[in-house]
Amino acid sequence: MADTNQEQTEGGDVEELKAANARELHRAVREEGQEELERPITSLFWSGLAGGLAINASLIAEAAIAAHTAPSPARPLLIAIGYPIGFLMVILGRMQLFAESTVTAMLPLVTEPSWAALGRTLRLWGVVLGGNLLGTALVAWAFATLELGDPAMRAAMLEVSMKITEHGALDTFINAVPAGFLIAIVAWTLPNAREQAFLVVFGIVYVVAIGGFSHSVVGSSETFLLLFSGKIGGGQALAFLVPAVLGNLFGGAGLFAVLAHAQVQEEGA
Repeated sequence: MADTNQEQTEGGDVEELKAANARELHRAVREEGQEELERPITSLFWSGLAGGLAINASLIAEAAIAAHTAPSPARPLLIAIGYPIGFLMVILGRMQLFAESTVTAMLPLVTEPSWAALGRTLRLWGVVLGGNLLGTALVAWAFATLELGDPAMRAAMLEVSMKITEHGALDTFINAVPAGFLIAIVAWTLPNAREQAFLVVFGIVYVVAIGGFSHSVVGSSETFLLLFSGKIGGGQALAFLVPAVLGNLFGGAGLFAVLAHAQVQEEGA
């Protein structure tokens, strides 16, 4: 009897040590997405607004590093260290972020497709994206008109933001696809790595930064800052925002979510 109990205990320990497999991850992310789809619109909006306000920490952190870093070949890699800060605040704080919600909301739809499910998914994306963009716009307006922070950091914020003007609409869309894919991986990975969540988010988002990929929400804070500072016009702002949103959707909801579902579809996910 003692041997049997010992074997059961050891078996339980082994099970606890095992990482969740693809099917278990699919279920965890899908159930999380289903919970988000069932939340009231007002809850989604306020969470999306909070996420939009908090994500500006990425631009602020990048600018602070840029303002205190001398030109060198390694300077872009140093500045990029600030990029994950806003994502850490939003994701670990359980706020709504558009690019992350693309995969969590998509899995319930591809698992049980219906017009009603599509409507709920589009509703979630629309409300979250609207809240995110309003939050980034408010903070960008404050920095552009109220002179928040010191002059060196404000100048560095404009310097960091100007990189979005280097790409046309098509290039922005293409660069937004990997960003959507990588941020979707964050949502997929976290159930298996809760104790290492900080490192997971930081590492993956840092790759987005050093890769020069376009993220619609962080990029919107840069776009709105340039717009409210008179550096670009409304047409240029839309030429970034629309392709970035579509590219993130294609990379997260189109590529990653479909691939994540396909690998467990035959197993009865």
